[in-house]
Amino acid sequence: MTGKTIIQKIFEAHNQDQTAVEPGNIIWLGLDMRTARDFAGANVVKNYRTHYGDSPVADRDKTCFTFDLVVPPSNIPYANNQQICRIWAQEQGVRVYDVNAGIGSHVAIEEGLVYPGSTFVGTDSHLNIMGAIGAFGQGMGDQDIAFGFKTGKTWFEVPPTMKVVVHGTLQAPCTARDLTLAILKRLGSNGALGRSVEFYGPPIEALDMAGRITLASQVTEMGGIIGFIPPSEEILSYARERLLDSGLDASQVVGVYADPDAAYVETVEVDITNLEPLIACPPSPANVKPVREIAGLRIDSVFLGSCTNGRFEDFAAVADVVRGKHIASGVMASVVPATRRIYAQMLASGVLQDLFDAGFIISNPGCGGCASGHLGMTGKGQVNISTSNRNFPGKQGLGDTYLASPVTAAWSALKGVVTVPEG
Repeated sequence: MTGKTIIQKIFEAHNQDQTAVEPGNIIWLGLDMRTARDFAGANVVKNYRTHYGDSPVADRDKTCFTFDLVVPPSNIPYANNQQICRIWAQEQGVRVYDVNAGIGSHVAIEEGLVYPGSTFVGTDSHLNIMGAIGAFGQGMGDQDIAFGFKTGKTWFEVPPTMKVVVHGTLQAPCTARDLTLAILKRLGSNGALGRSVEFYGPPIEALDMAGRITLASQVTEMGGIIGFIPPSEEILSYARERLLDSGLDASQVVGVYADPDAAYVETVEVDITNLEPLIACPPSPANVKPVREIAGLRIDSVFLGSCTNGRFEDFAAVADVVRGKHIASGVMASVVPATRRIYAQMLASGVLQDLFDAGFIISNPGCGGCASGHLGMTGKGQVNISTSNRNFPGKQGLGDTYLASPVTAAWSALKGVVTVPEG
């Protein structure tokens, strides 16, 4: 009998019918948590009322809203959407992580709403970021989430799994973002299309949670369903602490790992020996080149944040580069922490002061430049270096966006041109 992959094991533990959890089969998947955010939340409410009226959700403790895209709202549509969600949430008795909380996926990890081995769905296309802690996360449409609110389950086709094995050692000035870009370069925008991915190798095992989040958040740009990083003891301990802090049972936090004889549709080897800083050029996150190849290109702006690189560790790395210096004249550089907790860490540690003194604009927690109409947008002709996850035309405005690590972005902000970071 063939062993099971991580996704098969998680799905088997949540399978609500008798269908075998094999690639290609459709199962009914039990949901440990379901959410909607401010962008699509109002449509979820509309669909719920249309199909289910005023009937209660399946479990209000497993249902919530997260506001993170345009926070506080800077336009009427978002203000209306958020208020529609608030009113309905009050009627149903479900939680709202409001405009001061931060990016929903990160809030979920910090608040113990998701943990290794659990299932989590919502209206965010990057909820597969949960693979960073060994959980299943997935973004879905408005009607699917409304159904999940009502029933506590969703249908899902079991995807095949591929294995990515990374060799070598990650060395400064390269970061988890450069490792991620190296994998993206190898796989391209569809190398993991329709697949679950499992990441292995010493460089993967060495990643802290912030680095794991960076890698997992980019699987969407590889075409993948989700990317799993087998949880370390550090990740398991963190998850248990979050549940205990929330007054929940931490014994349910158990890492899920693939069997030694699990079946994979493909195994890809990536060697990061002699890795150099990388950058994704327009118009695609997969258009990856060494930073040195475009070094000297004049830039107008820098955006630091997003679900990919909005952790405290990312901003601390930038502070180490810019401390006692100032960004170049004519460069607009903005910082958006992923969550309120991270913002508090920046305040307490002095990192926020370092960034402020260096000339960075510092905003409240949220998605920032990933959300049209919010902090970090570019104008036509503007050249932007961003730590966000996508650089498709129009994603961060009409300018040209280059995706790079926080360290590369920091050095470039200081010099006013794309700059290879120093070790």
